[in-house]
Amino acid sequence: MKYKVYTQKTFKNIPQIQHLSAVQIFDIEVLGEIFPFKVNNYVIDELIDWDNFSEDPIFRLTFPQKGMLSTKYFDKMAELIQAKASAKEIRQASDEIRLTLNPNPSGQANNLPELNGEKLMGAQHKYKETMLFFPTQGQTCHAYCTFCFRWPQFTGLEGLKFAMKEIDIVVAYLKEHTEITDLLFTGGDPMVMKSKVFKAYIDAILEADIPHLKTIRIGSKTLAYWPYRYTHDADAQELLDVFKSITDHGLSLSFMAHFNHISELKTAAVARATKAIRETGAVIRTQSPLLKHLNDDADMWARMWRQQVDMGMIPYYMFMARETGAQEYFGLNLEEAWNIFRDAYSQVSGICRTVRGPVMSADPGKVQVLGITEINGEKQYALNFLQGRKPEWVGQPFFAKYNEKALWLSDLEPAFADKFMFED
Repeated sequence: MKYKVYTQKTFKNIPQIQHLSAVQIFDIEVLGEIFPFKVNNYVIDELIDWDNFSEDPIFRLTFPQKGMLSTKYFDKMAELIQAKASAKEIRQASDEIRLTLNPNPSGQANNLPELNGEKLMGAQHKYKETMLFFPTQGQTCHAYCTFCFRWPQFTGLEGLKFAMKEIDIVVAYLKEHTEITDLLFTGGDPMVMKSKVFKAYIDAILEADIPHLKTIRIGSKTLAYWPYRYTHDADAQELLDVFKSITDHGLSLSFMAHFNHISELKTAAVARATKAIRETGAVIRTQSPLLKHLNDDADMWARMWRQQVDMGMIPYYMFMARETGAQEYFGLNLEEAWNIFRDAYSQVSGICRTVRGPVMSADPGKVQVLGITEINGEKQYALNFLQGRKPEWVGQPFFAKYNEKALWLSDLEPAFADKFMFED
């Protein structure tokens, strides 16, 4: 398949766009000035059901929806476009609106590591064992998810992009921090990089021979959005060879695949790509946030986990929608999320129950909602850290007062204590 992408400026050239009304097309034009918009021909031609596009989960996943923005801000941007305002005026208004949408959620700016007194703007080190690396050449995607919590990466907002290309600095930091066992390539999507670029990064890490580094992780949406990356692209085999060089070196390679709906697993292309990746010795783990309007269906999650296992993947995380961008549109409250997770979890065998959820990847750490219980006649949330800024928090259940509207950790108050353990 020949690769083609459409953006906010060119989406009207998509042949199937004729299915939309003039009003719906204008809505996308308005929203595309705030939220990053990009989609490719694989998603358009093979994943979206255009006969029922308004209800199609992949359409909602890739084409911005009007409810994602408040009426106040939508009308403001619509008026500017209708008045044919200058690009400068639109950009200024767009950036002002974006800054109200919490563009740097979960304390990401607090995760920047330092080396020799300088902050590494293309890395994060939040958890003791894991370092995140944002290679400059991987800070875009084959298509953009409408819920993406890293949407500022693609907007050009000053000072909010994580990116660097100096792998020697990453290696130096890794050598200095012997507690780090896992290096995660993330983005954007690092798999948009040319294979020779990715190979240069990996070769530098392998040649450094860092004894405490045990695992390379790759966070990617390519299996869902462009599986031909591993089967038909000109440098597909070269990329697979890089994967194999990692496992041949004795390191574990974990491919962290993002699948938001079972529809993304339906093509022959994704099956072939999955097989090719696994044959390199890589392990594929799957994750997704739970999203209203898109995948808030326990039966679908159960079927998706079963199919992933059938394809040789390991279900890993069900996340909550982060407190950024269009969270109010996509987010479910904690009780709804817990009920969906429990219902889906109860439908699958133990082989699928590697998955953990629902999980808030919040500022202090990854907090799992264990359930809702009643203590002394009052409902409480039971919570647990799966990861924490302080390792001693992990595995210590704690309680929060029941709040039926809570979407995030910041919406909760401690039960049986004046403050949560992490508030100091």
